[in-house]
Amino acid sequence: MQSLSRPADEASGKKEGTTAIEALRRSGVKSPERIVAVKVDGALRDVSCPVGPGVDVAPVYLNSEEGLDILRHSTAHVMAMAVRSLFPGVKVTIGPAIEDGFYYDFDYERPFKEEDLQAIEERMKEIIRADLPFSRKETSAEEAIRLFSGQGETYKVELIEDLGAEWVSLYSQGDFTDLCRGPHIPSTGMIKAFKLIKVAGAYWRGDEKRAMLSRIYGTAFADPKALKEYLRRLEEARKRNHVKLGPQLGLFNTYEEIGAGLIVWHPRGMMLRYLLEDFEIKEHLKRGYEMVKGPEILKTELWQKSGHFDNYRENMYFTTVDEQSYGIKPMNCLSHMLIYRSRIRSYRDLPKRYFELGCVHRHERSGVLHGLLRVREFTQDDAHIICMPEQLNGEIKGVLAFVKDVMGIFGFEYELEISTRPEKSIGSDEDWELATNALKRAMDDNGLAYEINEGDGAFYGPKIDVKLKDALGRKWQCATIQCDFTLPERFDLVYIDQDGQRKRPVMIHRVILGAIERFIGILIEHYAGAFPVWLAPVQAVVLTVTDRNIPYAEVVLGELNSAGVRVKGDFRNEKLGFKIREAQMGKIPYMLIVGDKECEEEGVTPRLRSGENLPFMKVEDLVRRVQDETRRRG
Repeated sequence: MQSLSRPADEASGKKEGTTAIEALRRSGVKSPERIVAVKVDGALRDVSCPVGPGVDVAPVYLNSEEGLDILRHSTAHVMAMAVRSLFPGVKVTIGPAIEDGFYYDFDYERPFKEEDLQAIEERMKEIIRADLPFSRKETSAEEAIRLFSGQGETYKVELIEDLGAEWVSLYSQGDFTDLCRGPHIPSTGMIKAFKLIKVAGAYWRGDEKRAMLSRIYGTAFADPKALKEYLRRLEEARKRNHVKLGPQLGLFNTYEEIGAGLIVWHPRGMMLRYLLEDFEIKEHLKRGYEMVKGPEILKTELWQKSGHFDNYRENMYFTTVDEQSYGIKPMNCLSHMLIYRSRIRSYRDLPKRYFELGCVHRHERSGVLHGLLRVREFTQDDAHIICMPEQLNGEIKGVLAFVKDVMGIFGFEYELEISTRPEKSIGSDEDWELATNALKRAMDDNGLAYEINEGDGAFYGPKIDVKLKDALGRKWQCATIQCDFTLPERFDLVYIDQDGQRKRPVMIHRVILGAIERFIGILIEHYAGAFPVWLAPVQAVVLTVTDRNIPYAEVVLGELNSAGVRVKGDFRNEKLGFKIREAQMGKIPYMLIVGDKECEEEGVTPRLRSGENLPFMKVEDLVRRVQDETRRRG
């Protein structure tokens, strides 16, 4: 956001010669009114920046990815100006563009509310109609500190002091000035479609020991049509919100008496978990994995040996038993390595693939907890593959194929990225290079496209991250494949090669679905709670028309239960339409109506949750239909 250096061509603050937009107009560029910024020799600049002869100037259009980022960041500045004019004494902090929008954090005497947004939007519209130009000024850090100190903007002063730069850049529109690197759109009038979305709390600089700020989220698009489509998708996402659907469908809930980030599974949710975990176990067993299980607490000395204590301690819980310190496991790898080390391994034994549906605990800050997506206790479909270095390529490809198969079953598309060594890490540069190259080579061999995510690997090794795209096009992080040369060294894992020599194996840490809780949250939103038949906790409900139909309905219920269909009965003395609507609200795939005709002819009349009515059929035909859908995972 802030300028770290003083650009040579803008240091004086004077605009000599031709501006970038003038140069583009003279060159006959298309739609100059849609240009929000320029690239001068590849660097983003304002359209008003001066350019000399021989300089490469390229337009950045409003509807481009970079153009939208600039538009959204500029809209955040307009929002900050509106907030400051409406709420005297407010302090502004930072306001970046983010995916699909922007936010700005404010420090005010009270938290902002949803009801405040309409007034802020109206003030923003006034600023936009005024068509105020954005102007850039280079100034000394000392002068900028004096300016913001005089305005009581202590957060801006802190930012400038932390930069340690001699010069900073300021942007102004009207009487509002902000610390910013830029660039910005030429004027506020270019903002044609925006909306403020919600308010939330956020700690200053993400530090829970610092001030709690009010964060206002918004979005902006190049035109009203794009904004309307985004808001439609946002409304659809609200309808699919797993935090609301989960309790409504009887899947899960959280309780203040139990604690934040701790999930209580209700009967239907537990059935969903069972179906998902049973699927996972079968898929792993047929791929040569062995099931194992480790304890949930391990001595702290073990976590020190692994490096977790030094590099992951803030995410862990610790307890003391009989004056011995224990760490509650945040990961499952330590037990798996001890299982491997429990006996001498030959090269003929490798690879070893250990799989565990392991319950782990991580100390997440209360501000980031959210439904099933961010919790403090969760179960991972965790596996560790210990193999010879020459087997590494094949094993990574095997995991990538596993991911492809599973994501296809759920209808997810996905993107891949490789996350490299973080600043806080263990192991040698040589091992990290070997591990990173192994991941790249497996991806390249399979012809898979991927991005590089610098510095976001695990502390013990680089990783492939799999980002799912759901029915609304949203991205979710789930599967991961981590390559680790370091922990096998620390735990002295060895195998005996064909020449009788002790050799060091390599370890792959991997999950396919990731956290079961998180994946179920994603599934709820992906399917809008209407799970396919094979995953539906309740596949069918038997609905009686009158009380005299109950005896036969109980026979139907028994036959379906015996055939393995997950079925419930609704024999209440309520109108049939009421019971059908309730079953549809519960997203149950089949509603089986039993009235006088069904009793006489010994069958059922099915109705789908979509509202489609099927013809009368015998119970055995209904069973075959459900079993076929389950077998096909329909």
